[in-house]
Amino acid sequence: MSRDAETDAPAVRELSEATVERIAAGEVITRPARVVAELVENALDAGADRVEVAIDGDGTGRIRVADDGRGMGRADAVRAVEPHTTSKIRAADDLVEATTLGFRGEALSAVADAGALELVTNDGSAVGTRVAVTDGEKTVEDAGRARGTTVVVTDLFDDRPARRESLASPAREFGRISELITSYALARPDVAFSLEHDGRETASTPGTGLRDALVALYGRETGGESTAVTHRSGVDLADRAADLALEGRLCYPSTTRSTRDHVHVAVNGRPVRDDDIRRAVARGYGSLLPAGREPVAVVHLDLPAWAVDPNVHPAKERVAIRGGDAVADAVEAGVREALTTADLRRSGEVAMDLDSSLAPVGAAESDFADATVLGVFRDLYVVCESGDDLLVVDQHAAHERVNFERLRASLADEAVPSAELDPAETVTLDPPAAAGVEEYRDELSTLGFSVDPFGGTTYRVTAVPAPLGRVADAGALREVAADLRESGGRGGTDAIREGLLADLACHPSLKAGDALDRETAAQLVERLGECEQPYACPHGRPTVLSVAASTLAEGFERHGSG
Repeated sequence: MSRDAETDAPAVRELSEATVERIAAGEVITRPARVVAELVENALDAGADRVEVAIDGDGTGRIRVADDGRGMGRADAVRAVEPHTTSKIRAADDLVEATTLGFRGEALSAVADAGALELVTNDGSAVGTRVAVTDGEKTVEDAGRARGTTVVVTDLFDDRPARRESLASPAREFGRISELITSYALARPDVAFSLEHDGRETASTPGTGLRDALVALYGRETGGESTAVTHRSGVDLADRAADLALEGRLCYPSTTRSTRDHVHVAVNGRPVRDDDIRRAVARGYGSLLPAGREPVAVVHLDLPAWAVDPNVHPAKERVAIRGGDAVADAVEAGVREALTTADLRRSGEVAMDLDSSLAPVGAAESDFADATVLGVFRDLYVVCESGDDLLVVDQHAAHERVNFERLRASLADEAVPSAELDPAETVTLDPPAAAGVEEYRDELSTLGFSVDPFGGTTYRVTAVPAPLGRVADAGALREVAADLRESGGRGGTDAIREGLLADLACHPSLKAGDALDRETAAQLVERLGECEQPYACPHGRPTVLSVAASTLAEGFERHGSG
């Protein structure tokens, strides 16, 4: 925040009654993550190059946000904690063209109303200012601080027991904060962010660009395996022409997630949850993505201020975009173009013992016992003759189903067997997945993982699932933790277990491009026929397509037996 260069009047002003009525924000502080959001946005709007966030417990005990932005002089600092004051707009009409992340002048006042607030700030003067607000009482005094602002909030919702009781578990509330910081760090990769939880740093980005931020948050295996997207075009937004600029990074399709939550969208520098844009990104990947899986990507959209309304959601998590369909089409085109020209080759071999995987089990009767393998097409589809039908089997989906049912049958209600890693391996998780590890540590143990913190969001993995003697990669922790976090544990441990087994079945299964000889292909088809549900992989994708002889005859215009 700064002083008005023209008038030398305080940069923080009290809004007019008409403007206050237009904003009509109501209570904006509903949980600790909202406090963090308001304070981080203030820091970014103040031109900060570094933002440091520290959380105790679930955030109700203590939240600290420090920045190196412009800071405030004493008059502005005192005025900033009053209701309906802001440095970001002057009148109601400014709401339409506002380019700052926040405009609600009552943010600090609302925070102070929900808990005890201490603001220490300096705009470069010889002496800084400390403003404290506790139970409505305000005190002001000198303070030593370099240029910038630090806000500490304690005892959040102490006088609102109903609000406290409505909060989720401490791990879940911190998880929301972790997701929030991840979204801001990816929306503003030019700013260095750090997040500390109970004295331990859980996330840190260097402020040196989007690729570096992606690597810092998701690890080198994910963030490093990504390609840049840059696309510019003119679009028609509700009969008004506009220039659209799209930039970002797209992780290779060999890395996927179970939900679209890892498609991070920023519009004019503001991180938002825009389902239309997320779908457009996924459509841009097209057939590169397996069915039921979603990409990891970051897209930054720049549009004219008049085309974006940031005031449609009380927590500012969504925006309304004029001509949204045209914007989504442009995003899809940009993503597809970037992936078309990117080198997405994936190295590696079949990661399992095919002989043991496809060996017969018991005396189960196969639905495809009469199938004769004719060959393999494009190292992807096994083509068979079965009676009057032609069967085409997707080798990856089929092998996934076989592995999944064997894993499920071998474990029944028991814990997933583990294999110790010697030496132990380290895995770097994105902050939300790391929160999942903390929240679901018992479930992860039951599922065969043994993990210990190793600094930040890096974990030391000492044991991994090894069902049927098949040892999972330590990196499997990344997807399992993310899936646990994203599902919120819904459906109980059985559903979590099923999801884990589906993922474990996927990782060692045959992939497109893995060459099969005819004998091995025949074993795969026979084992598939012995499954309880042979016609879909555990993620719901079809395993077999059947083409009747009559369909072929009709296609070739053959009639009768001729």
